[in-house]
Amino acid sequence: MLSSTMMDDYQLTLTPIFKFGRQVHANRKIITFTGAEEGGGYTEATFAEVADRADQLAAALTRLGVQQGDRVGTFLWNNQTHMEAYLAIPCMGAVLHTLNIRLFPEQLAYVINHAEDKVIIVDASIAPLLARVRDQLTTVQHIIVKGTGDTAGLGEGLLDYDTVLAAEQPGFEYPEVTESTGMAMCYTSGTTGNPKGVMYSHRSTYMHSVMVTSTANIALSERDRMLVIVPMFHANAWGTPYAAWMIGADLVFPQQHLQSGPIKRIIHDTRPTLTGAVPTVLNDLLNNAPDTDMSSFRLVMCGGSAVPRGLIDGFRDTFNVPVVQGWGMTETSPVCAIGHPPLDMEGLSETDWRVKTGRIIPGVELRITDDVGEPQPWDGEALGEIEVRGSWITGEYYNVDDPEKFHDGWLRTGDVASVMPNGYVMISDRAKDVIKSGGEWVSSVDLENTIMGHPAVLEAAVIGVPDDRWDERPMACVVLKQGETLTAEELRQWLSERTAKFWLPERWTFITEVPKTSVGKFDKKVLRAANERGELEVQKLA
Repeated sequence: MLSSTMMDDYQLTLTPIFKFGRQVHANRKIITFTGAEEGGGYTEATFAEVADRADQLAAALTRLGVQQGDRVGTFLWNNQTHMEAYLAIPCMGAVLHTLNIRLFPEQLAYVINHAEDKVIIVDASIAPLLARVRDQLTTVQHIIVKGTGDTAGLGEGLLDYDTVLAAEQPGFEYPEVTESTGMAMCYTSGTTGNPKGVMYSHRSTYMHSVMVTSTANIALSERDRMLVIVPMFHANAWGTPYAAWMIGADLVFPQQHLQSGPIKRIIHDTRPTLTGAVPTVLNDLLNNAPDTDMSSFRLVMCGGSAVPRGLIDGFRDTFNVPVVQGWGMTETSPVCAIGHPPLDMEGLSETDWRVKTGRIIPGVELRITDDVGEPQPWDGEALGEIEVRGSWITGEYYNVDDPEKFHDGWLRTGDVASVMPNGYVMISDRAKDVIKSGGEWVSSVDLENTIMGHPAVLEAAVIGVPDDRWDERPMACVVLKQGETLTAEELRQWLSERTAKFWLPERWTFITEVPKTSVGKFDKKVLRAANERGELEVQKLA
């Protein structure tokens, strides 16, 4: 058997990505929006300048005693400071722990203690959120604060971010690390029980970054300017900051200003070509700022929850911008599938393909399995739970034993789907949200997407509720657009022309907003609990 003569021991770590972006793309820009108020502006720095500051941060953290393998938490918005931490912490051999600023206090304290964060870098504007749990943190030795704000609750001995960087010089000597070393960690949103930690390796991040620049993904290139709306604490902002640094795409960070008004202004001022966001953010832009000039965009990626047909059509008709659906999860870095229409559209419309969950991308293997774990065919009809494996898929949770989540070397996703022969996935439900009515299976996702196709509907969530005759039936929870009026009878009649008869909900409730998880997904457990407590005003139609 012949052996390879290639440099197979070359380590795929973040360090060569960092060095490459620093040298080859030295003059590319990182732009941060500084405020939505009148007169607010931007800060701007080149990749070379940000790299120098990353050196200084690495040196400062080393002086504070951070060693290889130590966890450093970030409690920051999407901005240049966070990007500096993205680069410095992993390259110095430590682990970047991006803290979800939207977690409940008890969950926030849990993830910091569970990860054993040694240092936390916090934005002063959200210091009070961290202060709520400061006295519960058992491993944090230093807190570094960026900016000015109310930091009184964080205790004594605080360090100023810019001051500690100014005391150091660029030119930090980064250690050699192996590609299997952990470089970043992110905890799941913790919708049930404690959040679980996912440790990304240098290799998984390297491979995922390469894939983001592929035409099989969003083909991020140096001709692009990426508006990073997805939080940097959520699966590394879908991997776009690292891919942009590697390929030389400008980065635009909005900090906390994610409402339609400031986003419209940022788009006008910076002219991005790409962005990624959950449906809630894009719906806000479409419905409240339809005059936004999006002519600079070539693509918008949407994910986090199923993307409604109305949103896809709305962006095309209003902005002339295609929306592509992406699918993944914290455990998958996150992108596993993306919904570009295929070359052969097989008689379907472009929107018909875009509303599908997406096509599995190279580097990821996918199968669907039935209730006893048997793989099902890719025929577009058979249903099963999605299981995936690949170089950027986690094989276990950080210091938590959860064998039910893993099956024979595959990650069980909890998503129920069918797969077409050409690799297009169509998620029909979360396993925990499946509605079985009289032995027949009802897709809450399909129902939600269809209901949200009504021009008067802003959001819709469908939950299963007990039924004396059918065991369980779907109930529609609907949010109308501002100024719109619509009755349950009218909406059910409209829906009857667009879905199977036995799927039609008898129970309807109109609510002001669909509850969301900390990463913007519909939180149906909150709706189910509210219904069980009798807090929803439900109308039952004959």
